Amino acid sequence: MGRVTEPVRDPGLQPERTRLAWRRTTLACAVAASLAGRQTLHAGGGPLPVLALSLVVLSWLAFVAVAHHRIRHLHAPRPPLLTSRAAVAAVGCVMGAAVCGAAMLR
Repeated sequence: MGRVTEPVRDPGLQPERTRLAWRRTTLACAVAASLAGRQTLHAGGGPLPVLALSLVVLSWLAFVAVAHHRIRHLHAPRPPLLTSRAAVAAVGCVMGAAVCGAAMLR
């Protein structure tokens, strides 16, 4: 019997599209953090808006780290799947930024 070989994978443009999606999402998070900073400056500051802004910026930085890690792994010939830990971290960053943003508007 012959040995069964795995067919050669041609990923096409899928890894590039995924990299672009991560970059767009990171840019959208940066815009949201910038708008949160603007809102804090125009609202006159205060402890709660400044704390919320700090958490938004920390969420954005954490998301940048997750996105950079994922983008770096997409350069492999056969990129690994997104781990559940990375997915939970990305969702947590976005949700954290959204909650802090909503707290800033009150």
